[in-house]
Amino acid sequence: MSSRTIRQWLTSSLLTFLTLTGGASFSPLTAQTQSARAHEELTRKTKTKVAPVYPDVARRMSITGTVKVLVVVAPNGNLKSTKVVGGHPLLVNAAMDAIKKWKFEPAPEESTGIVEFKFQPQD
Repeated sequence: MSSRTIRQWLTSSLLTFLTLTGGASFSPLTAQTQSARAHEELTRKTKTKVAPVYPDVARRMSITGTVKVLVVVAPNGNLKSTKVVGGHPLLVNAAMDAIKKWKFEPAPEESTGIVEFKFQPQD
């Protein structure tokens, strides 16, 4: 099957799908809005915060920076999921070990946002 035939089939299938569903199954604006909210700083109040331990190897190599973790907090205040979205690989494990120990205040619904861990050597 040629790439042109595949492209025509995909276009036809997409148009059929949008016609049958009324085009309401996907809204780019809604997806962008949800994505933007997910990449904002998490504003949920914390009950317990644990600071990450600066890895010795990173300190010896003078590696500094920020690790960003996308978190989803369940209504009961426990972490539902985490995903690293930025940071130096030598700092990521320390940040993940710390965030797993965090506890949040209960809320009516789950919260999503970014938690940042800054790694700077202490003078």
